[in-house]
Amino acid sequence: MSASRISLSALFLFVVFTVQESAIARINFPITGFSLFLAVLIGLMALEDRSGAIALGFIGGLILDLSPTSNSPFGLWALVLTLVGYVIGANRESIGDFTSRPGAFVLFVALASALTLLLSLILSALVGDQAGNLTRNLVVILGNTLWTFLFAPLVLPLLSLLRNTTLTSRERS
Repeated sequence: MSASRISLSALFLFVVFTVQESAIARINFPITGFSLFLAVLIGLMALEDRSGAIALGFIGGLILDLSPTSNSPFGLWALVLTLVGYVIGANRESIGDFTSRPGAFVLFVALASALTLLLSLILSALVGDQAGNLTRNLVVILGNTLWTFLFAPLVLPLLSLLRNTTLTSRERS
């Protein structure tokens, strides 16, 4: 992943985060909310190679850590999303290419967002943060997974198109 693509991706993630915080977070979804930022970030990480997935995970986690609405310890989201980026990048060959299987891509993003939230909950408990009621947290994870599964088919084709337009000629071959 080139330096220009990292900066473009960081800018894009910041814009998505701004949309998430200013518009989507204000919608009262049945069950719980939906994290467009997390779905977009995991979708982008799934399309990248190992170093790109790790870099995007760290950048996305840093954006979440700098959020004024975040009540988790600073660095927790950077750690969680860097770990998720590493796991996705390390298993990229076994996961395969998602551009030819959109149903699998949607399912992967929904399940990966659920596992990301669960990992965040576990690491939050390990560092001694008060995460709240376990039942409520599991409902939030389930609700986010449901909404991600429903809304991801609208967003993921745009991510593939965006990624293909930002590829350099060296990265295309």
